[in-house]
Amino acid sequence: MSVKDVTDLYREFGEERLPPGQTETTAFPVLSKSGTPDWDPETWTFSVRGAVAEEFDLSWEEFRDLPSETQRQDFHCVTGWSKLDCEFTGVTFPTVAERAGVTSDAVHVMFHGLDGYTTNLPLDVVNREEVLFAWGYDGDDLPREHGGPLRVVTPHRYAYKSAKWVDGVTFLTEPERGYWEKRGYSNTANPWNEERYS
Repeated sequence: MSVKDVTDLYREFGEERLPPGQTETTAFPVLSKSGTPDWDPETWTFSVRGAVAEEFDLSWEEFRDLPSETQRQDFHCVTGWSKLDCEFTGVTFPTVAERAGVTSDAVHVMFHGLDGYTTNLPLDVVNREEVLFAWGYDGDDLPREHGGPLRVVTPHRYAYKSAKWVDGVTFLTEPERGYWEKRGYSNTANPWNEERYS
């Protein structure tokens, strides 16, 4: 599978690939609000809800059958480290949004994880090809500790917007705040503006 390089998206937001206040690392530290949740591929479902023409659920097999691609992206953690040139494989956000038929009154998105985690972003911020529902990392399945079987990746936002163990997305007609956003983290999370906390 060919790899689509999207590491130059920083040009939309700043002059430097490494956002201010970040340190490049070759490691991939593991951070989460609690332990790694269990999952069963036989019972796991991905749910799409809210302001859409058709709410639907997909099994793991059905989700993996959606059109996918591999992208080379950068990953920026709010705690100050960045890992460059990550290769994530998955389904683009617009692919899911198009299938759902997002209605004109949808303005916001909430991602949901198996561990109860939630995070939010405006629809116009996430409805872009670089936002992936990723099930693969560096040519292998996405490791459990990094959010496998499925996580969101948002290379243009701090990684707390990249929900791990994601099992659903809700399209909202009014903005809502997610887990960390309710606890003082930035709602917008632009690394090049150092939007870490609200």
